[in-house]
Amino acid sequence: MQIQEKLHLTYCTNIHPGETWQEVFAGLQAYILPLKQDLSPEAPFGIGLRLSNQASVELLEGNQLGEFKNWLDTNGLYVFTMNGFPYGGFHRQIVKDQVHQPDWTTDARKEYTLCLFKILSTLLPEGQEGGISTSPLSYKYWTQEQDQNTVFEQATENILRVLDFLMECNEQKGQLLHLDIEPEPDGLLENSEEVLQYYRNWLIPTGLKYLMGKYGYGFSESYELILRHIQLCYDVCHFAIAYENHSETLQKFHQAGIQIGKFQISAALKADFQQQNPESLLEVLGNFNESTYLHQVIARTSEGNLVQFADLPEALSQEDFSVYKEWRIHFHVPVFLPEYQILSSTQSDIVEILEIVKEQSPSKHLEVETYTWEVLPQDAQIDLKSSIQRELEWVKQQMAITE
Repeated sequence: MQIQEKLHLTYCTNIHPGETWQEVFAGLQAYILPLKQDLSPEAPFGIGLRLSNQASVELLEGNQLGEFKNWLDTNGLYVFTMNGFPYGGFHRQIVKDQVHQPDWTTDARKEYTLCLFKILSTLLPEGQEGGISTSPLSYKYWTQEQDQNTVFEQATENILRVLDFLMECNEQKGQLLHLDIEPEPDGLLENSEEVLQYYRNWLIPTGLKYLMGKYGYGFSESYELILRHIQLCYDVCHFAIAYENHSETLQKFHQAGIQIGKFQISAALKADFQQQNPESLLEVLGNFNESTYLHQVIARTSEGNLVQFADLPEALSQEDFSVYKEWRIHFHVPVFLPEYQILSSTQSDIVEILEIVKEQSPSKHLEVETYTWEVLPQDAQIDLKSSIQRELEWVKQQMAITE
């Protein structure tokens, strides 16, 4: 299937429970086909595929990958991006900080990512670039008692082994594949400054030495290969929680040569402690205090200082809330909802990003990522297929996308 170069909009299938390939495929059949019919009946419809390690290994067994590709082609579907952040179970169990496990210091993370790229390389339509988002190297709290430099060193070495495969696909098949590192609150990389420092202090110097030594490439060619194949997943929710100025942040990345592999369209919760009664806010926030995922909080004080909490229960357990102006909570809420009762969302950050995408096109890959439907407060849950469709239609409306 030939896909024209255009803006590619999809949603991440990590919304659907399922860790085996059989479960994943059942979810695709149940939801992707009717969504394609309603949203893109004539044009090909892209999929943001999430596979656990178990599902990815199973998909490569026998002829299952070929059969899946035939199914995609027959139904006018294609895969252009994948979510390689969660390695194992992601639904209906306690995930919390284990979403980072195994981290990039391990062979398991490297092999999982290579497995995903083998799948993407096979599925990717001719002439289309593809990316896989991945964890921000490790979880910051795990590295406090060990040498953080050792973590950076080991993680970078494993990423460069993946770079070998991406270069091979480019040389042999003409494919542009990129690994998209996804900064996240309390990740080893969680904001723009930490990303810039990692590229400047670790990825680029280590990568230059590796490519020039192993392949004999020159400085310029090696530098270009690193930046071409190791990009960023810009999760709007995550950068909004860090109170980043999106325009300035993207400009800093551009000046450093760091490319955006995809934008994950997601919204965080906001609590305004100056406009709302703190007791009322805390009561409503209690409805989001669930046990499956980490819900990091970054608070801004009246003096403009940022205070971080590793999880929502820690933030809620304080005694004095008078010092806060605003909280931003890592809870992916529906992107089409600007507010929930007396809470609001960072929807305006998404609108800003989409305007930048329209004007500057820093990436052609957009993936809506709201994976919390099952753990939302009961009154915020609606039919899943309708929810996905409403989110994609909202983004298309903001972008003025027509088929």
